[in-house]
Order: sequence, then structure tokens, then C-alpha cells
Amino acid sequence: MQSLLDKIAAGQLWSFPGGIHPPTRKAVLSKKGIDSLPLPDRLYLPLRQHIGVAGSCLVQKGDHVMKGQPLTQIDSSMSVPVHAPTSGLILAVQEHTSPHPSALPELSIVLEPDGLDEWRERSPLPSAQWTPASLLERIQQAGIAGMGGAGFPTSLKSAVQQPVEFLIINGVECEPYISADDALMQEQAETIVQGIEILQHILAPKAVLIAIEDDKPQAIQAMQHAIGGRDNWFLRVVPTKYPSGGEKQLIQLLTGQEVPNGRRPIDIGCMMFNVGTCFAIAQAVLDDIPLIARVVTCAGDTLQQPRNLWVPLGTPVSDLLHFCGFQPERKQRVIMGGPMMGFALPDLSAPVIKTSNCILAPSRNELPAAGEEMACIRCTACAEACPASLLPQQLLWFSKAKDSEKLDEYNLADCIECGACAYVCPSEIPLVQYYRVAKAEIREQQREALKAEQAKARFEARKIRLETEKLERQRRNEQLAAERAAKQGQANDQAVTAALARAKGQQASPEPQAEPATTAAPAKTTQATSQDPRKAAIAAALARAKAKKQTDATAETVASSDSNETATPVQDPRKAAIAAAVARAKAKKQADTAADTAASDSNEQVETPAAVEDPRKAAIAAAVARAKAKKQAEAAADTAASDSPEQIETPAAVEDPRKAAIAAAVARAKAKKQAEAAADTAASDSNGHVETPAAAEDPRKAAIAAAIARAKAKKRKETDPQ
Repeated sequence: MQSLLDKIAAGQLWSFPGGIHPPTRKAVLSKKGIDSLPLPDRLYLPLRQHIGVAGSCLVQKGDHVMKGQPLTQIDSSMSVPVHAPTSGLILAVQEHTSPHPSALPELSIVLEPDGLDEWRERSPLPSAQWTPASLLERIQQAGIAGMGGAGFPTSLKSAVQQPVEFLIINGVECEPYISADDALMQEQAETIVQGIEILQHILAPKAVLIAIEDDKPQAIQAMQHAIGGRDNWFLRVVPTKYPSGGEKQLIQLLTGQEVPNGRRPIDIGCMMFNVGTCFAIAQAVLDDIPLIARVVTCAGDTLQQPRNLWVPLGTPVSDLLHFCGFQPERKQRVIMGGPMMGFALPDLSAPVIKTSNCILAPSRNELPAAGEEMACIRCTACAEACPASLLPQQLLWFSKAKDSEKLDEYNLADCIECGACAYVCPSEIPLVQYYRVAKAEIREQQREALKAEQAKARFEARKIRLETEKLERQRRNEQLAAERAAKQGQANDQAVTAALARAKGQQASPEPQAEPATTAAPAKTTQATSQDPRKAAIAAALARAKAKKQTDATAETVASSDSNETATPVQDPRKAAIAAAVARAKAKKQADTAADTAASDSNEQVETPAAVEDPRKAAIAAAVARAKAKKQAEAAADTAASDSPEQIETPAAVEDPRKAAIAAAVARAKAKKQAEAAADTAASDSNGHVETPAAAEDPRKAAIAAAIARAKAKKRKETDPQ
């Protein structure tokens, strides 16, 4: 079975659907060479002259630049630089009218040529250094973009990873009037072939296919001569038919393969470049000449001298027209591009850029203006002429309805905007204009959707970041709380240790004025509460307060007894204090002894069978006994206090502390003996009156008996000679 390459080598051609045959009107210009346009007074260089993003400006007002010097810097693979077409002075970097149907201003560099046309230093790339990477870098640095009208960065298009079977060179130039590529192939065929060889070195295709329409005999002859006998290089002459120069249409015409919807030519192993792009590549690699000028066709009946011109980029369209003898008519139209795919310029100060291949100034008779749009008559002429096999009528309806889903369903993206449908429409409906507006709206919707997705992604990232920060703060707070708790625990332990130390110190060193019996209570309390430091501290404070209160009470008692007794005046206050302390100690001891005796007596009186039977009676008896014991203790204390001054306050005792201490001890023993005698008497009286069955049975009788006993004890005390 014959392979596709064998069929191509045999000269087989295929066809594509649709297409039209408008008048070419190229005969005059195809016989003329390329003229050079003089440098204009001003050059306006937009920062973006291709499909992609603009580079960053490298110059500013007042800078002097050389020819070929880069004016912008590339920032991404979708960016190509802009170079100075000649040497001169930078007048401004400002907004200027763009070569676009809207004529909206774009940021541009205004260059004033100095007339010297001085080049910067150039360094061609030797063939020994040709590698795909170095060649692609040189192509990008030269600012080369597709010159067939699309303007896609050539370096990015050439940097493919898929294998390339067919490298197709487009020299068809099918649109009426335009003959720029025809003239370039006639004069620069050798340079174009050199550019093809460079692309072949980068892409390594199996075969090179060069396509030229049959209405360009001189270009066909020049290219055939330049190709020579190179292997697997095939020049194919295709029939004149519009739009045979379309990328997908030419691939189908040369190989019989159809590019699927939404796919690219590389997906079926094909790669296509314009002959003007090949010429620019050869200049960039071999001579280090960036893309600073191109061939532009100036045609139309209002031009006295239509011609093909070498035009420096940035030249205003008005300069080209005047150079060709422009004689405008009333309501004159000037079109950038051909009559099928071009657009009318609202401002003639718009500059020539890298994708500008034709300036057309037709007369009204030559190219009449479009008439009034009428209703569609459903003649299907547009569908028959469409080279992409689309349904223009349905696309029109969906474009007016702004139904983006239906437009996508009917493959609006495959429309190449060739204008064949509008050319054959009898209702003069500007179909291509509707499609362009719809495409712009869809692109805007896609940009908005992309922005929404990016905003959502940023929001999700922010949400995750905030959650992470919240968890981090919570972790830090927990860590700080644990550290504070540990420090607080250490402080509490230190406070407990200090309280225990203070309690132990107070127990080991009692206050000088506190009685021995008094200091025993804090010690016991401390021992009992050693498990709780705060309770120990409270107990110690209560013990100190109680001791102080008892000391003050004893001092008042001694003072009152001293005031009632006549004694020798004390000459030394220190001795008086000692005597008072001795008296307080003796009174305390007597009080304790009396309380113990009363308690024992109350137990003997309460623990009778009758008392045991009634707890309330036992409690009353105990209360009576405690009251009697307290009263006896007070009497004993008064007696001891009255006796002690008599024995201590003598001059001899005052003079000798040791004698005073002995006298105090004698007084304490005497007081103790008297207290014991009084307790025995009270107990015997209490037994005689309380332990009767009748008294035990009646609490009131027991209380009366106790009162009688207290009265008798008081009477005996008053009669006691001591």
C-alpha cells in the first residue's frame, strides 16, 4: 500500500470543502519589485505587536538608540521584544492610536530618526553553534512572530515536543490584492530557503512541503531554483482558490489530512510557517538582524503608484499612502489587510506592525461599501462557501442571542474569519463581524471564569492559612497556659514551704510573754494541720491572738489586785514586769487545774444511771459543773494574785530576781493546794445534793442543787482566813 509520503512525492493533491473565487487583482503588482520607503519623521512602536503579552520597556524619554537595539525586554515565552528600526532619539513613551478596528490607544515608543541609520554591534550565529535551544533563543531575541497575519511567537510555536512529519511553508497568499509574499519570493528566494533549513534543523521533519498558488509563476520559478535537488523537499503548485492559504485548508490540500475540531496541526504531525517568517529567521540567525521591517503591499485605485514597499515598523499608514500618491475620495476608506479579512482604519496615524501585510485604499467603484443589512432568506450559500464546513446561519442566530453554549456546540472556534460567507451572502449580512463580536464575548466570559477560579483558589488558600494560624495560636496559648500553671504551682509550693517554715519557727521559739500551756496548743494545731499549709498558718495566727488576749487579761487582773493591796512601791520596772509574769503564770496554772478537777467531778456526777438514761440531763449537769469550776478558778486566781504581791513586792524580793522567782513558786504551790481543797469541798457538796434519785430524775432540781453548791462554795471562800 502506498504511504502518504509516497503519494505526496508523486505529486498528488487533495481538496478542501467550500471556498470562493474572487478577483485576484494582483497582475500589476506581481510584475514589480520591492521599493524602499524613506524614513518617516516619527516612528510609533507599540510595545505589543503580536499575539501574547507585551515586554517591559527598556528606554525612556531622551535616550538615543541604535538601529536594531532592543526597546523592550521579554518577560515570558509569550513575549517577543521590539527593536529600533533605525537610530534616533526617544521622544516619548506614551499612548498612541493602535492598528485595530477600535483604534484604541496603546502604550507606544515614539522614535525620531536621526537619518544616520547606525547599526548596533551585530554577532551572527555560526553554524557550528546551531542547536535547537540556541536557534530558538536567537529567534525569540530577534522578536520574530508569525508574519502571515496571526502573529504567534515563532520561538514558542517551534519549541514542540511531538515529532514533525511535514514542515509546510505557506507561499499561497490567496487573498486579493496582496502580493507581498510573491514579491519576497521573487527577490529573496535564497534567503527564504536558508530560513527553511534553520527550521528543518530545529524540527527535523520527514519532508518539507512548499505551497504556491498557480497565479505566481515568477515566484514558483525562483523558489524552484533555490531549492535545487534537496531530498524530501517538494514544491507544490496549488490551484487559485480562496482561502487555500488558511492553515487547516492548506494542510488538507497538501496531505489530505483534516485537523480535528479544537486540535492543532502538530497533533497530526504538521507544522506551518509563512515565507516572510522564514526570511526573518534567516536574517536573525545569519546576519543578526532583528525583525525591524517587512514588505507591505500598498494597493487601490486611489493610489497613483501602487507598489510593494520595505516599510520600517512603526511607520504611520499616512506616510505609506502619501508616498504612493494617495488621492482620497469623499468618505474614503483605508483598509489594513486584504478586502476579505482586513478592517477599516478610523485613524491614518496608526502604525505598521509585524502582522501588517497590506494597506488598501480602494475607490467606491472598485470596492463598494456594504449595503443595508437585510433579513436572511435561508439560501444556504454561506454554508456552501464555508471552508471549515460550519453552519454560518445558525452561528448568526446564536451570536445575536449571545448563546455561548450553542456557539460552542456549533464550533464557532473553528471559524477562520475568512469572510467567504459574507462575500456570497445576498442579504449583505456582515456575518464575520457577528462572529468576531461573539468570540470576543466568549473570551471575556472565559477570562471572568478564570478570574473567578483564581479568586476561589486564593480564598481557599486564605481559609487554610487562617485555620492554620488559628490552630497555631491555640497551640501557643495552651503551651503558655501550661507554663503559667507550672510557674504558679512552683510559687504555691514555695509559699507552702515558707508557711511550714514559719510555723516550725514559731513552735521552736515561742513568744516570751506566752505561757507554756498556751504554746502547747499551737504546736498541736500545727501538727494536726501540717497536711494543709494554709490551715497551719491560720492556726498559728489564732494561737498568737489567743496568747496575747490571755496575757492582757492576766495583766489586768494583776493590776486590779495591786491597786487593792497596799505594798511597797516598786523601784525597778523590770522587776515589776517579772513579778507580773510570774503572777500570770500562777493564775493560768490554777485555772487549768481547777478546770480539770471540775471536769472530773462533772463526769462522776453525770455518769449516774439516771443521767446516762437522759442525754439532755447529762448535758445540763455538765454545764452546771463547768460553771462552778470556772467560778472557783476565778476565785483561786484572785486569791493567788492578792497573795503574790504580798510575798513578792517586798524590798528583798525586788532587789533579788532569784528570790522573787522562789517566792512566786511558793505562791503557786500554795494556790494549787487551796484550789484542790476548794474542789474537794465542792465535789462533796455536789454529791450530797445531786446524786439523789429525785434530783437525777428532775433537771430543774439538779440545777437548783448546783446553784446551792455554788453559793455554799462562795460562802466558804469568803470565810476562809487565807
